[in-house]
Amino acid sequence: MAMGMACCSTFLYDSAAALPSSSLSMAAATISHFSASSWSPGSLLHRVSAQGRLAATFVSSPSGRTRKKSKLLYPVSSVADYSAPIDVVADVKTEKLVVLGGSGFVGSAVVKTAVNQGIEVVSLSRSGRPSYTDPWVDQVLWISDWDGLLNGVTAVVSTIGGFGTNEQMQKLNGEANTLAVDAASKAGVSKFVLISVHDYNLPPFFLSNGYFEGKRQAEAEVLSKFPNSGTVLRPGFIYGKRRVNGIDVPLDLIGGPLEKLLVSGGSFIKPLSVLPGSDLFLSVPVSVDDVARAAVKALLDDSIFGILNIEQIKEAAKSLR
Repeated sequence: MAMGMACCSTFLYDSAAALPSSSLSMAAATISHFSASSWSPGSLLHRVSAQGRLAATFVSSPSGRTRKKSKLLYPVSSVADYSAPIDVVADVKTEKLVVLGGSGFVGSAVVKTAVNQGIEVVSLSRSGRPSYTDPWVDQVLWISDWDGLLNGVTAVVSTIGGFGTNEQMQKLNGEANTLAVDAASKAGVSKFVLISVHDYNLPPFFLSNGYFEGKRQAEAEVLSKFPNSGTVLRPGFIYGKRRVNGIDVPLDLIGGPLEKLLVSGGSFIKPLSVLPGSDLFLSVPVSVDDVARAAVKALLDDSIFGILNIEQIKEAAKSLR
């Protein structure tokens, strides 16, 4: 009996020692359950032989995810008769993601994809909760206030951007994103993903406006503050069903066929890509779902960071399709 209780207590102690406070409460409740139960050597061995023996520790990766490294001992018929331990490593999802502009066209796709991956998601946008009736909407915290937003957050995806006067575009695409990157860095956030834009192979003087200059300013801030964990996505035309004033605009009716056409004719089109501005017509469209998948993939995969072009966005998205 003493041996059985020691084995059980050791497992709980080792596991709880490296867990966050929420999991400590669970461990404490489990210990209370074991203490209150009527134990005997026979009942303990019955549980051990049916379930196997498990010793676990928890460690945190640089990205903020908690990993559980377990030693699994095969089921035993007696205390003295068991096989050698096997190391088992499993991910315990502890990500908390903030999506800036999460109720928008790209932002809502990112939120939906993250929820489907089991990530806790908070969305910040001026409009707050969207009018969607999809089930995943209820699994998201929708807020419109920045205060305390980054507490306990492990990653941020910014979809902030838009058009207007030159000054407005500079503030929205550049300054707003730069402030967000700086705040995330100071709060100890592990990863930052920025949805930026392809330059369409335009001449420099065409890029000298608030829209492109703002985007590039934000990109530089991400790569500076998150040199090994910041990701910039540069898609071109993004297609999908875009909701405008409660009405779905089917951009996929244009983008889908165009994507297939340009991909199939890639060998003929590629020589033309050296022409200034050619990508306004020849860059391959990207579905909003692939942009979202690539963003979430960058959060889950520590090997993905830096600037991703259109082709690299599609490649990163593949594993989450």
